[in-house]
Amino acid sequence: MSRLSLTRDKIYKTVARQLHGQVPCWVCGEHVLPAAATLEHIRPLSEGGNSHAENLAISHEVCNSQRHAKGLVVESLESPGRVARVL
Repeated sequence: MSRLSLTRDKIYKTVARQLHGQVPCWVCGEHVLPAAATLEHIRPLSEGGNSHAENLAISHEVCNSQRHAKGLVVESLESPGRVARVL
């Protein structure tokens, strides 16, 4: 298992423990199943972000790829502090 996979699993388990089994997607806010979980860089590497735990969040694979395809980090009006899902 790669180092990133171990990090993803560790972050997922930590969030699940803190939120009683519910792990919200950082992008859309919906529950993420372990098999669908990916690591999301909150501040993208291309914008000077890093891969430290405080800059990583769990998201759905589809949400992660949509966000990167658009190159947008738009804050949600309904949930301040979260990213708006771009469809």
